[in-house]
Amino acid sequence: MPVFTRLRQLPGTNNGPAAADGEDAPQGPPAPDDDGRTDGADGKESAEGEAEAGKKTTPYLRWTLTVLAAALIQVCLQMPNTLGNLKPTEFIRLPAEAIIGAAVLLTLPRRPRLIVAATTGAALGALTALNVLDIGYNEYLGRHFNIVLDWELLDDAQSYMKDSLGGTTITLLTIGLILLVIALIALVALATVRVAEVLARHKADASRGALIAGTVWITCTAFGLQVAGVPIAADHTAGVIKVHARRAMDTLRDEAQFARDARADTFGGTPPAQLVPDLRGKDVIFTFIESYGRSALEDPEIAPGVTETLDTSTKALTEAGFHAKSGWLTSATFGGNSWLGHSTTLSGLWIDNQQRYRTVMASDHLSLTKVFQKTGDWDTVGVMPGVQKAWPEQKYYGLDKVYNAFQLGYKGPKFSWSTMPDQYALEAFQRQVHGKKRDKPLMSEIILTSSHQPWAPIPEMVDWDDLGDGSVFKPIQEAGTEPADIISDSTRSKQEYGKSISYSVTSLTQWLERYGTEDTVLVFLGDHQPMSRVSGVRASRDVPVSIVAKDPKVLDRIADWNWADGLQPTSTTPVWKMSSFRDRFLTAYGSTPSPST
Repeated sequence: MPVFTRLRQLPGTNNGPAAADGEDAPQGPPAPDDDGRTDGADGKESAEGEAEAGKKTTPYLRWTLTVLAAALIQVCLQMPNTLGNLKPTEFIRLPAEAIIGAAVLLTLPRRPRLIVAATTGAALGALTALNVLDIGYNEYLGRHFNIVLDWELLDDAQSYMKDSLGGTTITLLTIGLILLVIALIALVALATVRVAEVLARHKADASRGALIAGTVWITCTAFGLQVAGVPIAADHTAGVIKVHARRAMDTLRDEAQFARDARADTFGGTPPAQLVPDLRGKDVIFTFIESYGRSALEDPEIAPGVTETLDTSTKALTEAGFHAKSGWLTSATFGGNSWLGHSTTLSGLWIDNQQRYRTVMASDHLSLTKVFQKTGDWDTVGVMPGVQKAWPEQKYYGLDKVYNAFQLGYKGPKFSWSTMPDQYALEAFQRQVHGKKRDKPLMSEIILTSSHQPWAPIPEMVDWDDLGDGSVFKPIQEAGTEPADIISDSTRSKQEYGKSISYSVTSLTQWLERYGTEDTVLVFLGDHQPMSRVSGVRASRDVPVSIVAKDPKVLDRIADWNWADGLQPTSTTPVWKMSSFRDRFLTAYGSTPSPST
């Protein structure tokens, strides 16, 4: 039987293989066209070559995607929750969670494996977003994000940013952040699924790798091996989950205990006639200056301008017949959430979270301002230029009337978050409340807002007689610094913060010089320190507090407090918790303790 041999004909060869048994010789390749192209076999060969090249390229693409997926998972597993730990060495650690996760995925059939991988990846993406949120809270509020209490504060943060940077910008930024979080969760889920599938395709090698990695992790843990001071073995993600879980449980337990504490009140049962008898006939004003913290008096980049203002104001008040004593209070909040500082001062309870705040506002616990209403001997008023909606807290604070941002007659421009300059708010208070004839003395609570971040633009003092409806501030606002120009610049933020505190203190003390009387008693203090980017990462939570009066008997009542003379406390002045102020104040001015039942 003849044997037929097929040989592949080389391009350009005209003679085919020899014929057998009389067969015609195969024809050579087709002649090239005029443009050099060939048809038939060569076209097929070209296609096969391209396919072969594609096969060579595809594995590289697949492995590149796998490496990127693994890198994304590593970053998410090691993502710190403080800005100080955001450094490269944190991301080269060996995570125990990855080793355990790989071992679990290798044992599962395909469908459960995909479900577990996708769910775990999505949870890891969400946890990464939570860590980023934690960084933000640490930077601005000096504390970690509380997953039970703090979600509603995001709305306040959005409102603040809207006032600082503009509505359209913040709307777009909010949409972008939401989409970014969704994309992050989806990407991490897909990345985890991809890595799980690769592990399953190479099960034997992956199992050996997991075993080796586990052995290395145990060895590094046992010997405490480190790179650049950072332990090689890590269980960061498990630790973060544990901390959040413990914080949530502590929050729930704390609420139950705090509700019991709020029902106990040293002065809750005191008869009206026995409350603050030594202040009868006095006009008492409690004023909070936004973000007026200890850093304003002690930070070398901020203090010179502020302390000069305090010295100047002290001298001016002395010439007007006023005298002052000042101390320190440790605030329940830091960098923001001013209402927590206000409520802590006035309730005598430590209110450091939103749940505690809600509990107190709904309680009968006696606030310092409500003490004056309870006596029946004072008219009580609140001046709240930062309030732009219904404010049910009015009842808790015992205020007969509250003047919000829309009730002070202001027609000028906003200064970023602040609805009006402090000087105008104080003049409106004088015009609408303090300057009017009354049958009773007045107790007032005033919240000054010009020193609220982002400290741009900042108002300037104008002649008190020229304030009018506030339109005089329009050119000042237009010529001021834009918030975006300083919001990310720590040095400029410090400078502008110091200027804003000087402005607020000057507005208040000039108002007192101009309108204070023999019967005026002014208590003013900060609500909290500015955010850590301005006050410093390890800054205290202390704020200055001062009591100013013409009547020497008012300051004689607090002589045993050992506060410093003037508007500036010293480094040796006593520091009290802010929650202790109410009881100390009531006791100093003759109130008789009588616990509520």
